[in-house]
Amino acid sequence: MENTPLQFKQIPAFNDNYLWVIIQNLQAWVVDPGDANPIMSFFEQENIVLKGILITHHHQDHIGGAEQLLEWAKKSNQPPVIAIGPLHSGITFLDRVIEDQDEVELFPQVIARALAVPGHTLSHAAYFLPQTTINPSPRLYCGDTLFATGCGRLFEGSAQDMYQSLQKFAQLPNETLVCCAHEYTLSNIKFALSVEEKNPDLLAWSKQAAELRHNQLPTVPTTIGLEKRVNPFMRCDLPSMIEIAQQASQGSVRSPSEALAVLRKMKDSFK
Repeated sequence: MENTPLQFKQIPAFNDNYLWVIIQNLQAWVVDPGDANPIMSFFEQENIVLKGILITHHHQDHIGGAEQLLEWAKKSNQPPVIAIGPLHSGITFLDRVIEDQDEVELFPQVIARALAVPGHTLSHAAYFLPQTTINPSPRLYCGDTLFATGCGRLFEGSAQDMYQSLQKFAQLPNETLVCCAHEYTLSNIKFALSVEEKNPDLLAWSKQAAELRHNQLPTVPTTIGLEKRVNPFMRCDLPSMIEIAQQASQGSVRSPSEALAVLRKMKDSFK
C-alpha cells in the first residue's frame, strides 16, 4: 500500500486562489491552506486524514486557514500533524523550518525538495516533487514566486532575488507542473503580449488559456517548459528581452535582473 500512486487535488478558494493537496492512502499534505473550510469539507467527504502542511510564505491568503485546520485535525482525534515552512518567516505555528535544498518526506519514498525563492517576500519557499514510479509528473508548488505567464510582486525582495529564484525553477525538468497559487493567467498574458506581441508560443497559449477560462476551467498547472517560452520574467536572460526592457525604460539595462526590474515595474502599473 505504501507505493500506491499519489493523487493530487486542486481546490479553488477566495476569488482566485488555489489550495493544493497531495494524497496517498487517504493521508494528505496541504500546501498553503489560506482557507480551511473547503479543505475540511473535502477531507470529511473522502475520509482523508491530514498528515502535514507545507507553507510557502507568510501572506494571509496562504496561511489564514492553517491553525483552524490544525485544530480541526486535533478535535477529530487524528494523528499529530506537522506544519513546515521557510526559515525567518515569522509564522508562529510551524513545527519545522526549512532552508534551501532541505528535504521533506511526505510519504515513504516521496520526498519533496525545498527551494529558497525570495523575491515576492524575503522568506519564501517552494517545494519540488521529482518524477518517480509513483509520481509520474514532477511538480513544483511555488506559492507566489512564479505564476502562469507571470511572477509575484516584489513586496519585500529585490529584482535580483526574483531573477535568481526564477532561474532555480528554470533548471527543473521542462515537464515539471507549475502548481502556482493564483489564477492570474489571462491578465498576465495580456501584459506578456504587450512586451512580446509576436511570440508565436505566447499567441498560441493566449488562445488556449482564453478557451480554458471561457469553459470555466483552470489554466494551471502549466509547465516549466511552457513558462520558459511564454513568461517574460522567465526570459529576462534573452538579449531580445534585455533590449525590450532598455527601450521601455529609456535607460541602461545591462543584466537580466535589471530587465526583470523594468518589466516588473511595468507590470505593476499595467492596465
